[in-house]
Amino acid sequence: QVHLVESGGGSVQSGGSLRLSCAASGSIFSIYTMGWYRQAPGKQRELVASITNRDSTMYEDSVKGRFTISRDSAKNTVYLQMNSLNEEDTAVYYCSLKHRRMNKPWFNYWGQGTQVTVSS
Repeated sequence: QVHLVESGGGSVQSGGSLRLSCAASGSIFSIYTMGWYRQAPGKQRELVASITNRDSTMYEDSVKGRFTISRDSAKNTVYLQMNSLNEEDTAVYYCSLKHRRMNKPWFNYWGQGTQVTVSS
């Protein structure tokens, strides 16, 4: 079983920055992807950014150039540095982890979510 704990959300003015952290505990397989999703009121949850165990990253188009995802493998922690925040970034941000053994099915886990509110 894997447990994810997020931190770092809060309120910030437009143009500001926040850094989210997600610490994973438990037994994590060597093949994994950790990511950040967000869900705004009345909208579907969307993938914001992800990083694999090989440090391959991807970003949703609207955050490219503003957000940076990184990981500390020794701490089993993933970070999301969010710069130049705007009101459209307001949402609950969820950490996710999926992992698997070679040629085996993926297991998926979610954090409890952390609120990010950007005001003008």
